[in-house]
Amino acid sequence: MKKFLLNCLFFLIAGLVFSCKNSSSQFSDRPNIVFIMSDDHAYQAISAYSDHLIKTPNIDRIAKMGMLFTNATVTNSICAPSRATILTGLHSHLNGKIDNDFPFDTTNVTFPQLFQEAGYQTAMFGKLHFGNNPKGFDQFKILPGQGAYYNPDFITKSEGTIQVEGYVTDIITDMTLDWLQHERREEDPFLLFYLHKAPHREWLPAERHLADFTSRTFVEPPTLFDDYSGRGRAAKEAEMNLLKHMNWAGDSKIYPEVMDELGIPDASGWDKGAFQREVGRLNESQRAHWDAVYGPMNEEFKANYANMSEEDLMRWRYQRYMQDYLGTIQAVDENVGRVLDYLQENNLMENTIIVYTSDQGFYLGEHGWFDKRFVYDESFKTPLLVAWPGKVKPGSTSTEMVQNLDFAQTFLDAAGIPAPESMQGESLVPLLTGNTEKWTRDAVYYHYYEYPSVHMVKRHYAVVTEEFKLTHYYFDTDEWELIDRINDPMELKNVYEDPAYAAVREELHEKLDGLRKKYGDSEELSQQYLDDYLDRLEETQRFGAANKEVTKQILEDRKKSN
Repeated sequence: MKKFLLNCLFFLIAGLVFSCKNSSSQFSDRPNIVFIMSDDHAYQAISAYSDHLIKTPNIDRIAKMGMLFTNATVTNSICAPSRATILTGLHSHLNGKIDNDFPFDTTNVTFPQLFQEAGYQTAMFGKLHFGNNPKGFDQFKILPGQGAYYNPDFITKSEGTIQVEGYVTDIITDMTLDWLQHERREEDPFLLFYLHKAPHREWLPAERHLADFTSRTFVEPPTLFDDYSGRGRAAKEAEMNLLKHMNWAGDSKIYPEVMDELGIPDASGWDKGAFQREVGRLNESQRAHWDAVYGPMNEEFKANYANMSEEDLMRWRYQRYMQDYLGTIQAVDENVGRVLDYLQENNLMENTIIVYTSDQGFYLGEHGWFDKRFVYDESFKTPLLVAWPGKVKPGSTSTEMVQNLDFAQTFLDAAGIPAPESMQGESLVPLLTGNTEKWTRDAVYYHYYEYPSVHMVKRHYAVVTEEFKLTHYYFDTDEWELIDRINDPMELKNVYEDPAYAAVREELHEKLDGLRKKYGDSEELSQQYLDDYLDRLEETQRFGAANKEVTKQILEDRKKSN
C-alpha cells in the first residue's frame, strides 16, 4: 500500500512537472511585439520604398528581415483618429474618434488591454496624442498632446509629469531601452509601443543634423506646381500649399523679427507663436548651435527675398521643408537602429514581431502640398514593414490592400488571444506567413471628417482597390471622383464622367455601398457627426487656423436652414 501511494505521488509530481513545462513552453512560444510608429512619416521618405530623398538603413533592416507592404493604408488620414483605429480595430465612426477634436471614448476596448489580461507585460513610450492614462499598459511615459522636440515634458505612470533635457527622439529611445534592460520580466512575453513624435510639424532636427541637412538640395516632385485642373473643388480649395499656407517662422524657420523686417504677415495667427513655442524651449547651448546654422540662412534669405519670384519662393520653401522634415527622420532611423541592435545583442530577435509604421502618410511637395487628410496616395498610404524571424520570409513584399484597421487583430492572432467579434479588421498573419490564399480582401474603405478646420480638406469617403479609387466629397459640395491608380499614378485626372470607365464606376459604387454596409457607416451617421461638429464649432472657434470666412459662412448658412 505504501509503495502504491509512493508510485501515485511520483506520477502526480511528474504530471505536474510535465504540465508546468508544457505550459511554460506554450507561453514562451507567444511572440514579443515591438510596435514602432512615427508621426506623419511618408513612405516616400523611407529608402526601402524609395531612396531619392533619404537613406534609412536601420528602418530598411526590418524590411530585409521580413515583409514590406506597398499598399498599406489608413482608414482616416489624421493623427489621433488613426491611433484610435489602431488601438481598437474599429473604424472612426464606431470608435467615435473621428477627428483630432472629438474626445476618445474611454469605454472602447483596446488590444493592449487584452494583451495585459492574457499575461503580457505591456509598456508605451513616446507619442500617444490623446489622453494621459493609456489603458492596458503596465508602464508608460508619453508626451502631452503633440509634445516638443527639445527638452520635452512627459506624462508618466508613476512619476507624474516630468521634463527631460535633450532631443525627443533620443529620449524616447533611452526610455525604451531602459525599460527593456531594467523592467522587462524575462519570464513573460511583452508588448512594447515605441512611438516617435518625429517627423510631425513643426520640424526641428537634432543638433547633430542641423548643419548637414540645411546644406542639402533635394529633388523636386514632378507635381510641385500642380494647378489641380484635372480635379474638382476639394483639391482646389484645400489649404496645404507650401507657398501660400505653410508658416514662415514655425515651419520655414524665418525668425519673427526677419518676417517683420521683410513685411511678411503672420497670416495664420499662430505662425510666430509656433516658432517661439518650439525654438523657445532650447536651452542656451542648444540655441547657440541653432542660431549658428539658421542665423546665416535667415541673412541669406533677407538678401534675396526682394528679387525672388513666386516660383523661386515655392522652390525655396520646398527645400527648407525637406531639410528639416528629413533631418528629423535621420534621428528616427538612428534610434530605430539602437533598438534593433539591443534586440539582436540580447537574443530577443528570434521570437519577436517588429513592426515599423506611421499613423498615416504625408505630402512631401506632391501637388504642391504638405500635411495629409486626403485619400490621395501620399497621405492615404502609410509605410508598413514587418519582421518576424522564422515566420516571415526575409526580403518579401506584399501588394495587398491592408490597413491600420488590421493591426489589432494581427497582433492578437499572432499571440493566440481571441479578438472581440466587434473588431473590423483582418489578421495579416496569413500574408506574413505565406498563406495568401486565406486573404480575400480586394478593397478598403476610407472616411475623413475634420472640416471646416485647419487645411480645409473637405469631408469625403472612398473605396480603394489596387487599380482604382472612387471618392465622394460631401457636405458643402457634392463631387464624385474616380482615379485610375495604374494609368494615373500621380492622381491628376478625375475620370468619373469618362464613358470608358462606366463599367468600372458602376462596380466601384457597388463595392462602396457594400463596404459602408459591412462597416456600419451611413449618411445618417455622417450627418450626426457633422451636426455634433458644427455645434462644437458654434460654441468656440477652436480651429484657429481654419479659413475663418468660409467657416463663418458655413455657420451662417446653417442657422438660416434651421
